[in-house]
Amino acid sequence: MYTHSTKIRVRYSETDQMGYVYNGNYAQYYEVGRVEMLRSLDMTYGSMEAYGVMMPLLEMNSKFIKPAYYDQEITIKTTVKDLPGVRIVFSYELFNEKEELINLGSTTLVFFDMEKKRPCHPPQYFMDRITQYFT
Repeated sequence: MYTHSTKIRVRYSETDQMGYVYNGNYAQYYEVGRVEMLRSLDMTYGSMEAYGVMMPLLEMNSKFIKPAYYDQEITIKTTVKDLPGVRIVFSYELFNEKEELINLGSTTLVFFDMEKKRPCHPPQYFMDRITQYFT
C-alpha cells in the first residue's frame, strides 16, 4: 500500500452560493492528489505518455460528509491499496484544517496503450517504483 498527502487551499471560485465547495470540484481535488502522489514517486502523466501509455478515468465515486469552505486548507490523502494491473484504484480521504474527515472518494483509471488503442499493463518503470510498497 502506498499513501501520500498533499494540501490545497479552497479558492473562492470553487464555492457555490451556499459558500460550500461545489461538488463537481472534488474531481479536481482527486486529480491533484493523484498527480502529487505520482510526482512523489518521480513519475508524471507526461512521462507515462512518453512511454505511449495514457491513464483515462474509468470510474469515480464520492461521499460528502462535511462541507469545505472558501479559504480552508484541505489535506488530500491519496492511497493505492492494491498493486496495479491493467487498472489502478486510488482512494481519497479529504480532511479540513481541524483534521475532520469531510469527503471520501475513489477513482479507477486504466492503463491504455496509445498506439494499439487498448488497455495494457503499466510500464515497467512505473511498476519498479510502486512495487516496493507492496512487499
